[in-house]
Amino acid sequence: MKTVNLTGIENAAPNIVLGVMRIYEKTDTEIQELYATTREAGINFFDHAAVYGGVMHGCEARFAEALQLSVAEREQITIQTKAGIVREGPYFDFSYEEITQSVDRSLKALQTDYIDILLLHRPDALVEPEDVARAFDELQASGKVRHFGVSNHTPGQINLLKKYVQQPLVANQLQLSITHAPIIAQGIATNMAGLDQSIVLDGGIVDYCRLNDITIQAWSPMQAGFFTGTFLGNPEYAALNKVIETLATKYDVPSVAIAIAWITRHPANMQVVLGTTNPQRVADSAKGSDIPLTRSEWYELTRAAGYMVP
Repeated sequence: MKTVNLTGIENAAPNIVLGVMRIYEKTDTEIQELYATTREAGINFFDHAAVYGGVMHGCEARFAEALQLSVAEREQITIQTKAGIVREGPYFDFSYEEITQSVDRSLKALQTDYIDILLLHRPDALVEPEDVARAFDELQASGKVRHFGVSNHTPGQINLLKKYVQQPLVANQLQLSITHAPIIAQGIATNMAGLDQSIVLDGGIVDYCRLNDITIQAWSPMQAGFFTGTFLGNPEYAALNKVIETLATKYDVPSVAIAIAWITRHPANMQVVLGTTNPQRVADSAKGSDIPLTRSEWYELTRAAGYMVP
């Protein structure tokens, strides 16, 4: 398993992460099997959020209830969770009160004394960064949270937080797959008139994160669009699947591993957040951790996904 270094974190992290947003209705046995397969694949990093599950903190609670991790086992894994989405609203809330109370609820649900990484979950248009800084300072001083980051934030939104927040923002979780790749594709077609792909809507977030040592965590790596289904085996993406299958044969891996490898090949050293609850899918995806796609192969996949490569 290839690893990445997150700013200020001593131990290297795997470049494949298991997201557990879909475990709420799984049995203890199913969660235990998923966890065991994930660890066997070399993944010790688990992504949560307060909003995941049928109720607030539902998936966090199911994770802890099913696994009953010992103190020693807890120390071997990284638990990342997110705060800031209020399901009952629904709306976003980055207030001091919501952030600190959400962490307390997460700690209780996860049956742990600390969160390794806390992300702010999607931007709050009403954010008061002084409030965020106060919450982060208190959570760090108390030992409840060790590191901090964001999710789905633009460079400007991150800079606003950084003006007040003392702690490094170690990660930015962004949607990214071969077919949902505006954050990468826009740079390939820079300054091409009349082409939507060339329009920069996010302030150049990939380059920004690289320049500021913020690790990008790619979520929904198999989604064709914004929750429109997977592109793997999808007849609407026949050309892409043909290239994927050819490369899967060349590298002797499942097709899903090639889809993962397109992301892990990028020199930004991103982490891929898997959303599956299928243990075999996790094992197959993990094989894409360090496939050495050539530049030609990477660009061929990009073209096949429908992007312009001039």
